[in-house]
Amino acid sequence: MAKRGTMATLHKRTLFIIAVIVIGLVSVAARLLYFQTVMAEELQKRAVEQQLSDTTISARRGSIYDKNGNLLAQSLTVWNIVLEPANIKSEDARIKITDGLSKILNVDKDDLYDRSTRDNFYEVIKRKVPTDVKDKVMEFASNLYENDKIPVAVKAIEDYRRYYTHDDFAADVLGFVGADGQGLAGVEYQYDEYLKGKNGRLVVSRNAIGNEMPFPYEQKIDAIDGYNLTLTIDENIQSIMEKYVRETIKEFNVGNRGCAIMMEVKTGKILGFACEGSFNPNEPFKIADTKAAKRIEALPEKERDAAESAELSRQWRNKGVSDTYIPGSVFKMVMASSVLSEGLITDKTRFECTGSYAPFEGSPMIDCWESKGHGTETLEQALCNSCNPAFMQMGFMLGREKYYEYYVAFGFSEKTGIDLPGESEDIFFHSGSEKAVNGMDLTDLAVGSFGQNFKITPIQMLSACGAIANGGKLMRPFVVSQISDASGNVVRSTEPFVRNQAVSSDVAKKVCGMLRTNAISGGGKNGYVAGYRIGGKTGTSEKTVNDDGTLSSDYIASYCGIAPADDPEVALLCYFDSPDKKINYYGTTVAAPCFRNIMSEVLPYLGIEKVYTEAEIKNLDTVTGAYIDMTVEDAEMQIKNASLNVKVVGNGKTVTGQNPSAYSTIPKEGTVVLYTEKDEKRTEVVMPDFSNLSLTEANNLAAELSLNICIEGSHAGDSGAYVKEQDIEKGTNVEIYTVVTLTFNQDNSIM
Repeated sequence: MAKRGTMATLHKRTLFIIAVIVIGLVSVAARLLYFQTVMAEELQKRAVEQQLSDTTISARRGSIYDKNGNLLAQSLTVWNIVLEPANIKSEDARIKITDGLSKILNVDKDDLYDRSTRDNFYEVIKRKVPTDVKDKVMEFASNLYENDKIPVAVKAIEDYRRYYTHDDFAADVLGFVGADGQGLAGVEYQYDEYLKGKNGRLVVSRNAIGNEMPFPYEQKIDAIDGYNLTLTIDENIQSIMEKYVRETIKEFNVGNRGCAIMMEVKTGKILGFACEGSFNPNEPFKIADTKAAKRIEALPEKERDAAESAELSRQWRNKGVSDTYIPGSVFKMVMASSVLSEGLITDKTRFECTGSYAPFEGSPMIDCWESKGHGTETLEQALCNSCNPAFMQMGFMLGREKYYEYYVAFGFSEKTGIDLPGESEDIFFHSGSEKAVNGMDLTDLAVGSFGQNFKITPIQMLSACGAIANGGKLMRPFVVSQISDASGNVVRSTEPFVRNQAVSSDVAKKVCGMLRTNAISGGGKNGYVAGYRIGGKTGTSEKTVNDDGTLSSDYIASYCGIAPADDPEVALLCYFDSPDKKINYYGTTVAAPCFRNIMSEVLPYLGIEKVYTEAEIKNLDTVTGAYIDMTVEDAEMQIKNASLNVKVVGNGKTVTGQNPSAYSTIPKEGTVVLYTEKDEKRTEVVMPDFSNLSLTEANNLAAELSLNICIEGSHAGDSGAYVKEQDIEKGTNVEIYTVVTLTFNQDNSIM
């Protein structure tokens, strides 16, 4: 019995062991089946990840060009230097590699040594080094292998660095990119998806310990370069605009920057966008304003970061689209268009200005800038006089609902849609605001009629002016005309887009005529350019509140105009924030000359033909001939036929010298000196200071010193015109009858 029991127990144990083995085998088989089926894809992926080294190949960011194909921004080839620590096999090799690389790349040797001990194959030790430095690195690595048999543990991976060809040129339009190549401002941000391209990959096989496999395997997925942008900006026009904006900021000590924007009125293309006092896109994180940089440096250390951040935000802010301002009297062109469009004004309509006006019963008196008043005025006279009481009367003729209707029609209640980031809305009347929904009170209507008590952006004001210039069509402004691939194939074009018909073409034409009159005989004289039929309006507006929310006593000086006024092609807004009140802060003195100077160079460049009035023809300058080697008799005849006077020096029969020189500009009835003997002693005078003289005074002084004067700028013969600039510095010794060009301005304070 005992034996039978023992055998039974053994049999049970055997069966148990067999069962355990079977269960184990089934489990293993099931687990293998699970790995081969359910987990197969995941395990293959893990294996590939262990066996392959994956490196990103950067795409080249697209270039940016001006409208004429001039390069403004491009991506230059640079290199990322990569160390492969796992390929360094000895301590001696590690020391030699880190010592040499630290010197070439100017990086900390101890830090580089620590990183060389890591167990990986991709340690970026310096990014975006130039090609010459990369070549030194690779030469060093090659020498190590040849001389010391140390395997190459360094690679150079191609990358790109953004480069702007003209530093701070058109910075607010171009913007800049960050360290990772992503657009952070301007068109670089707005069109980042088009510009950035698509990165590629380089995949190389590795064995279990990370070394390259004995069999070759490499897969390269090429990067796809980004698209290129062609702007509407013209490099020549932009340069002219930037020059004169900078000069104006300096002359009037403008406290909070200034800008000028020029638009092609029939299309909405922005030809120039000059916001000065911004930044250099090649060094966007450097404080561009040296005064601000010194002020920040002087702060306690704990306050510097916040101050620097605020200053960087300020210099990156595009003043033309992101800042809002009270437009002031330039808005009167919109009011004139509105009352004409409603048929509220006829040729017989008259407005009365006594120097102040109470727009409604119980209202306080609101002063005109002309304390004596303008008396009885037509609409055109009121615009030329920039008369606030007259425009308040127009506002009450329109009424609040109609006023707001035209405010919307001219695009002030919403963004223009310009293809630049950070565009602001108007402050006060924007669509959906409480003021717009519930209506303005009577005081709002009164001061809003002459451009106060609401804020818009400069680009909104320019767009409204463009609508008046092109027959009433409110265009969407834009700065990118085309997007193309690396082969030059156009993938997208921007077509002109009409946002709204603000007023009829007849009304727009009438207002253009009034703006032209204003530039000839009204408050816009300082923006006038002879022959180009300028139309324009000045603006001098109180800021009331600074950017930081504090109360302000500063002003905005602006000038908004068109040319040629009889068939406008371009509109230009010049805008200066907080000129020094001790110097001058009126739009007619600060902004109008900037407008005039820009137009005097841009309009000839655009090929716009000059058409002179009869009065201008009488005062046109002429050009001297080449009289040297001619007989005195023949030279005298040519000079007199050109309506010029002649003075002969010496007793010779042949002309040996002349002043002014051949083909010089000279005023009609000016004098040409002919020298008839070689080495003839030439009489000289000292150039006087013509500053602040009237035309009569300047003519008298020039006659007294035997000088010729040419006249530029405002209507010099008008009362109040004075010499602002002369092109030959006072105190310079010059020959008699040298031509000096005098630029005149109007001495007035029209708002």
